[in-house]
Amino acid sequence: MSAPVSNVRPPPDDVLVRIAEYVTGTAIESAEAYDTARYCLMDSLGCAMLALKFPECVKRLGPIVPGATLAGGARVPGTAFELEPVQAAFNIGALMRWLDFNDTWLAAEWGHPSDNLGGILAVADWLSRGGNGGASPTMRDVLTAAIKAHEIQGVLALANSFNRAGMDHVLLVRVATAAVVTGLLGGHRGQIINAVSNAWADGGALRVYRHAPNTGPRKSWAAGDATSRGVWHALGALRDEPGYPGALSTKTWGFQDALYRGQAITLARPFGSYVMENVLFKIAFPAEFHAQTAVECAFALHPAVKDKWSQITRIEITTHESALRIIDKSGPLHNPADRDHCLQYMTAIGLIFGELTAAHYEDDVATDPRIDALRAVTVVKEDPAYSRDYLDPDKRSIANAVQVVFADGTRTDRIAVEYPLGHRRRRAEGIPLLRRKFTSALAPVFTPERAAAIGGAWADSDRLSAMRVADFMGLWTI
Repeated sequence: MSAPVSNVRPPPDDVLVRIAEYVTGTAIESAEAYDTARYCLMDSLGCAMLALKFPECVKRLGPIVPGATLAGGARVPGTAFELEPVQAAFNIGALMRWLDFNDTWLAAEWGHPSDNLGGILAVADWLSRGGNGGASPTMRDVLTAAIKAHEIQGVLALANSFNRAGMDHVLLVRVATAAVVTGLLGGHRGQIINAVSNAWADGGALRVYRHAPNTGPRKSWAAGDATSRGVWHALGALRDEPGYPGALSTKTWGFQDALYRGQAITLARPFGSYVMENVLFKIAFPAEFHAQTAVECAFALHPAVKDKWSQITRIEITTHESALRIIDKSGPLHNPADRDHCLQYMTAIGLIFGELTAAHYEDDVATDPRIDALRAVTVVKEDPAYSRDYLDPDKRSIANAVQVVFADGTRTDRIAVEYPLGHRRRRAEGIPLLRRKFTSALAPVFTPERAAAIGGAWADSDRLSAMRVADFMGLWTI
């Protein structure tokens, strides 16, 4: 007979404790982290405005039940919606993520830490308008929460590869949002542990919707779903919903045994502000980040190939292991969500058009016969050095190289790019373009006067930090 299971509750898992203590006890001192967080917020809201042009995104916005709005609730930027904070978090998160154009973090696990802004902004706006009867947060509080959410998600991603166990990275959005939003709501250490433990107990969404042959639009709203669920757990924790101290480590039933193939969840470094300081921005075009440098290479080669399509017999892409695992695709591509996660498709678009926009993933462009003709002659291979540098914490490169071969045996130059435009090593080059991206995103949505007022919020960092969240979010209402 097996021994009876002890019913004595264990102390909380160390990962839960360290997250809670970071949220409640760590002051962020890094000026670089706050500067980057301001750009992250700016860029994420710009991406949300760009998404409003796409009906497939817009139809998912608003209350889950028609008419179920909340006067004095959280606002959804670019719309007139006022919603309770859980659904508002879904709306904001889905808008920011829809075009795969917001910031990125690449490690053992991948993801987009700005996805947490859906929950952070929704709750902060609701609080600032009198929700929960607490103190009114400022934009400095939002930026601090963003830095900490980036750090929690990103540090967990450094050494834990959930994708190798079939799970989607939005699990980490749920965990990070639950932690920092509980803190925004005034939750204490124990309540944060409870919220985060429940976030882990939810398990992990499957990556099935990100990969062939099932790629679909859920990948564009999955982050909104995750950040809204994090808000749900945070609000529950403030009502003293109990947690599960062994949510990770309990034998058989905990996350590690049940879902993570018996591996331990580890933290590769202490929590600080490393992730925000090193986050990657998508600046020039919307493309899955492992392909960004390949598309830059294709742009550079466009002048040499634009009049020689019929003569191309081979396109060689040299890349890193993660790109091979995620976006190396052959065969039919069924929808925009499929195309923006295909290395060969994105490279072909760059070669053909010398540019890449969200419109290039739509059906009317995808029928261009040149695209599949180029995909058919594309060969993708790994460079082990690229794979090593991808994981090197001092480099964090995302390298690709592209070369085109013609029927007469001649070749273009082999173009290699190690660090994409949005990398920390290219900040000085990238920030002016990031500002331009933001300004362009506002123009179709707002009057020139309103766009100028929104842009002016970033002109003075101290003024932005001191703004009440309600005043800031009011700039974005229609």
